[in-house]
Amino acid sequence: MPFAFFFLESEGFAGLKKGIRARILETLVMLVLLALLILGIVWVASALVDKDAASMESLYDLWEFYLPYLYSCISLMGCLLLLLCTPVGLSRMFTVMGQLLVKPTILEDLDEQIYIITLEEEALQRRLNGLSSSVEYNIMELERELENVKTLKTKLERRKKASAWERNLVYPAVMILLLIETSISVLLVACNILCLLVDETAMPKGTRGPGIGNASLSAFGFVGAALEIILIFYLMVSSVVGFYSLRFFGNFIPKKDDTTMTKIIGNCVSILVLSSALPVMSRTLGITRFDLLGDFGRFNWLGNFYIVLSYNLLFAIVTTLCLVRKFTSAVREELFKALGMSHAYVVGSGSLIQSSRKNKWHRHLLDSLRHRSLCSNGSPAL
Repeated sequence: MPFAFFFLESEGFAGLKKGIRARILETLVMLVLLALLILGIVWVASALVDKDAASMESLYDLWEFYLPYLYSCISLMGCLLLLLCTPVGLSRMFTVMGQLLVKPTILEDLDEQIYIITLEEEALQRRLNGLSSSVEYNIMELERELENVKTLKTKLERRKKASAWERNLVYPAVMILLLIETSISVLLVACNILCLLVDETAMPKGTRGPGIGNASLSAFGFVGAALEIILIFYLMVSSVVGFYSLRFFGNFIPKKDDTTMTKIIGNCVSILVLSSALPVMSRTLGITRFDLLGDFGRFNWLGNFYIVLSYNLLFAIVTTLCLVRKFTSAVREELFKALGMSHAYVVGSGSLIQSSRKNKWHRHLLDSLRHRSLCSNGSPAL
């Protein structure tokens, strides 16, 4: 990743012939300077932390101590990033799956909605075709509104064409499955917090399992191990979804035919940091007892009781708050509408509209558009 980034930004040293060789030479020099800078920073940081000056006298420590120390620092930053991404992703997964799946049609008339949307599309199209100047209307706004109407029409047609089992069985089953997996994850973290308070062996540092194939690390045997694997993959997907849901990283989302090479490199680096920190987070939260840490388990911050306990508490609290905020959003919106109904109509920009008045507006729009369509066809208006 560093080579790709520096090669993309390099132009070649002054005085050299421009070309691939000059860019590669500049990239290699920048990589060497970057490696020296990072090693110097790690050397100084370890000197401030480690009291033993004799550990710096051997070049052998460069491979055995400083590089794993650097990996541990990167993993720590990844764990802090996962602490922000994963709770947001766990609550965001319900919205994402709701957009991908077809929701059940309960007390909804899809034919009427599609008819209304079709009339709206025709009205906007006629308005755009008869628009000669942008004095009265903004052409760009009308085109954007037309695209939104077409997108909504496509979604409604997809819901109408979906089979009964897809509408009434798949969507509830997936939502229940997501809720069960999220609840189990939070429950395991809560149990791990209790284990940390009463048992020292629950700490992620220094715990070694019996090895692969010697004994089961789960009390439930094969079923428990399979559940741990599913939960780890679920946390991985949720962390990626939460990462792109954060405002700061929202611009990192790749777009078709509109993604620069720098943004691609940034996405690769972000995914690498998250993936390197996922085993540390899974073991720290008590999702699994299998040793996924490797050399990361040798460092002091994983053996600090207060850091590990605080990480578990923050994860459980933030995840619970995100889920409560997600599932109570509809209730809060209705309460805000009920309490600030008059204020919403005076001050608001039309975003808070009562459902009854919205239905009346749809009825009025339907009647007016029917009247226009009949008049345009030369039929007498009823």
